[in-house]
Amino acid sequence: MRSPAGTERALGTVTRVVDGDTIEVEIAGKTYRVRYIGMDTPEATTSVEYFGPEATVKNKELVEGKTVLLVKDVSETDRYGRLLRYVFADGIFVNYELVRLGYANPATYPPDVACQDTYLAAERDARERALGLWAPTAVPPT
Repeated sequence: MRSPAGTERALGTVTRVVDGDTIEVEIAGKTYRVRYIGMDTPEATTSVEYFGPEATVKNKELVEGKTVLLVKDVSETDRYGRLLRYVFADGIFVNYELVRLGYANPATYPPDVACQDTYLAAERDARERALGLWAPTAVPPT
């Protein structure tokens, strides 16, 4: 992963997993909502999209209750006021892992593009291995 020069980093504890790509993290006594950069999972909150609940469960397995390292790319927040960050837990790059395992799609929003190529390669691999969203049994009924 290419990191932008001067990237800000912070440690925090995950207090809540909102869905597959959003968490709440306590940093120095304050709680922040954090949106994973560069990828998107199906919805499981305001509406429930196909494979959304599975993505939420996987995200919980990866981060719930854990200390995480949050790494900023360029943007501080999104239009909803959520921090935009790359998230690492137990030595795992969580954003990437969700794409690699087929729970998420790459979703690039400039200027936060440091991992774009990494995510695209992970999605190709998940499709080739028929994982998660790409599994034959994961095709939603029409």
